[in-house]
Amino acid sequence: MNKINMITPLVEMDGDEMTRILWQIIKDKLILPYVNLKTEYYDLGLKMRDKTDDQITIDSANATLEYGVAVKCATITPNEQRLNEYNLKKMWKSPNATIRAILDGTVFRAPIMVKGIKPNVNTWQQPIVIARHAYGDVYKGVEIKVENPGTAKLVISGKDKNKEEVIFEFTSSGIVQATYNTDESIASFAHSCFKYALSEKQDLWFSTKDTISKKYDHNFKDIFQDIYDKFYKNSFESAGIEYFYTLIDDAVARVIRSKGGFIWALKNYDGDVMSDMVATAFGSLAMMTSILVSPKGVFEYEAAHGTVTRHYYRHLEGEETSTNPVATIFAWTGALKKRGELDNIPELISFAQKLEKASIDTIEQGFMTKDLIPLFEGEATALTSNQFIDKIAQNLNNLIEQKN
Repeated sequence: MNKINMITPLVEMDGDEMTRILWQIIKDKLILPYVNLKTEYYDLGLKMRDKTDDQITIDSANATLEYGVAVKCATITPNEQRLNEYNLKKMWKSPNATIRAILDGTVFRAPIMVKGIKPNVNTWQQPIVIARHAYGDVYKGVEIKVENPGTAKLVISGKDKNKEEVIFEFTSSGIVQATYNTDESIASFAHSCFKYALSEKQDLWFSTKDTISKKYDHNFKDIFQDIYDKFYKNSFESAGIEYFYTLIDDAVARVIRSKGGFIWALKNYDGDVMSDMVATAFGSLAMMTSILVSPKGVFEYEAAHGTVTRHYYRHLEGEETSTNPVATIFAWTGALKKRGELDNIPELISFAQKLEKASIDTIEQGFMTKDLIPLFEGEATALTSNQFIDKIAQNLNNLIEQKN
């Protein structure tokens, strides 16, 4: 077949460690043979972020605002160990947090379901989509280590009368943290969730801890309810779907007992934690998609997992690893589908759909990476990452030849 031509480039954000290795293999074996790939490339590897004082992360986010669709590889968020390992200038902030602060929006994470792999929660029959608010909270918080006795205060100074609250009277050392959010971003989060629920025709759950956080969390609850009542109530009722608010501890209990098949909207930190829980319960973090939908009309696709450090160290020692690339493949296919949709390139959409089917078919045929072997019901063969991607390539080629 002739290669598929693109019109508008994707913003390509390269990453770190084992996912960076897989990133290139996926491109070489599964995409470049079929697509004349156009990308605006940004190396978000930790070394380049350090070299540019993290400016490259900001540039990649601004490029996403310009071009509309990005695909991102997993990246390291440095801690003290990484600071020393990479000899960094400083502990740079999470690149995801930086990008999300610029793009705003909501991260929707959904498990990739495969026949033969049943969720660990036996009541779950359908996917549970996590809608994570991708702005503010602890990810952009400010922290101070308290060394001596003193008074910690929360102060707002501006055009209106200054506001001040005493947080705590320290009599010894300790720690204090300040987080924030904006009504505008919370409203955008709410609109994104309601619109996504209508597009998927699924119930929307939202949960916070407003009984304890009577201003911060309650503000989220009030904004969601106000927007639902004003803009979406009639549409939800016509579609036969429900908006449901409850406390997060109650929501967790309900989720475990549920059949799935709904969207669960959560604040930034809650969404981070619960998306990992849901992904693991459905099978594997490497089998979960992640898309950031911004109210500015832009989309960023990535895998929901990290850089797979342990496998990377073994790779450096010359070992062939069995690292699951499926979520990274689906990041590419999601971005290609969206780019095809926006640029009216049906061939690009069809190709991405075939690549997704080839990936799932390969697992259902009993060929997979080692992480899925204990979860698979039936005979299964464990493959290295390269072998697994080669099998996907064979299935992809067969699907394309069948069509031709």
